[in-house]
Amino acid sequence: MNGADSLCDTLLANDVDVCFANPGTSEMHFVAALDRKPKMRCVLGLFEGVVTGAADGYARMADKPAATLLHLGPGLGNGLANLHNAKRARTPMVNIVGDHATYHVQYDAPLTSDVEGVARPMSHWVKRGMSAESMSADAAEAIAVARRHPGNIATLILPANSAWTELPADTAVAKVVDEAVPHTTIEAVRAAAKAIRSGETTTLLLGSTALRERALKAAGRIARATGVRLMSETSNRRVERGGDRTPVDRLPYPIDLAVAKLKDVRHLVLVGAKAPVGFFAYPGKPSLLAPEDCEKIVLATVEQDLAHALEWLADELGIAADAPRLAAPAPAYEVPASGKLTGAAVNILVAHHLPENAIVCDESITQGREFPIYSASSAPHDWLMLTGGAIGIGLPLAAGAAVACPDRKVITLQADGSGMYTLQALWTQARENLDCLTVILANRSYATLHGEMKNVGVQEPGRNARRMLDLEEPYLDWTHLARGMGVEAVSVDTVEGFARALQDGLKRRGPFLIEALI
Repeated sequence: MNGADSLCDTLLANDVDVCFANPGTSEMHFVAALDRKPKMRCVLGLFEGVVTGAADGYARMADKPAATLLHLGPGLGNGLANLHNAKRARTPMVNIVGDHATYHVQYDAPLTSDVEGVARPMSHWVKRGMSAESMSADAAEAIAVARRHPGNIATLILPANSAWTELPADTAVAKVVDEAVPHTTIEAVRAAAKAIRSGETTTLLLGSTALRERALKAAGRIARATGVRLMSETSNRRVERGGDRTPVDRLPYPIDLAVAKLKDVRHLVLVGAKAPVGFFAYPGKPSLLAPEDCEKIVLATVEQDLAHALEWLADELGIAADAPRLAAPAPAYEVPASGKLTGAAVNILVAHHLPENAIVCDESITQGREFPIYSASSAPHDWLMLTGGAIGIGLPLAAGAAVACPDRKVITLQADGSGMYTLQALWTQARENLDCLTVILANRSYATLHGEMKNVGVQEPGRNARRMLDLEEPYLDWTHLARGMGVEAVSVDTVEGFARALQDGLKRRGPFLIEALI
């Protein structure tokens, strides 16, 4: 028994039994401890952004944290972009970051860095485990923070000597007792009910766990009975949708569309959501998207029990528990059968063929914005999105979701440019034989940035700008890239070809990639 064993035993005793890892020399004693613990599933990522993104996808679907294992400050730094996304999603995660032995730091070795300084912006909690004796208590504290509703990023720094120092064989393992999730207040419920009863245009803006089935049932009853509108934040951790689930409009990303969507709202009731702001600032356009005279009412914060708050609001409005709820409209599109492949055709065909209980990981950026419209009445599925705007999460998010739910098909809608940030996740999918179907929407450009150039007044970018926005000279070849990672792949540019490839990919188990040239 040593400090690393104590840490690993504490993770397992508190139901943290998956570790996404990219270790180095400082973590070898922890790796050796993991090797002695067969109950821990260890998943290697070839880049730290894959590790943190996969841990995010796992926790979104497992409703519990995974551990990550990262190598000192630079290794942690490589994973920060997807830690940013996870923090925005309020995903529970326990990061174990190795560091030099405590007595070695003074000598300023080449890999010495301010690990706390690197971790702090993307973590809710950071602590350095200064001894083997404290390791179990420190790990339990990290787990408790991570599991505190709705989820937090906890980063525990593990000096090498805290890992290798021997401990008595009977060293106790600390256990975590989860805190109760707080409820909203009667004052908040009555304020929301008053707004709804006013007869003025009222919207419930839902976020976080308000987009899960129990909360959606209550929101659907309220919308059906009162005519209040339901809308979600633009970026969400997990949305349960399709089938007979309550449909919820998504606030559009483009600022003009978002402002237009909210222009008539007089009362905006926030349920686990923040008052909406533009993703970026633009000259002459507002930062705050709701009208200035719109009343904003917080029914419940993200830290509170959102399902309970909506059920309480329904009771306050006198709506019976068995009252009918809002239903999704019938599909209003035709399924294309032939022709040149387009982004819209990809979205429609995926929505049409979506298998029951699928998990959709969406980093489609520009080309996939219509997918939520076409899939509102698809088979029941979970929809995971890019939450913090840091691109490169789609492929690792899918890997983590597939580890959490091995009996469910995971479908990734992936933009080609952002897919290159964490391409190595395909290797993890192959190595773990994860049931992931990846659709690359290959428009061979950073199309969203072409749109942003127009937003700043540049209608026709010149050569220098185009060379920073286009993915050509040479084109990316996703079939070769995927095969190099051990994933079978095909490339298609027609509707017929995509339909065949999609149905083939849905029938098989294991990773498969379709490059959709649009």
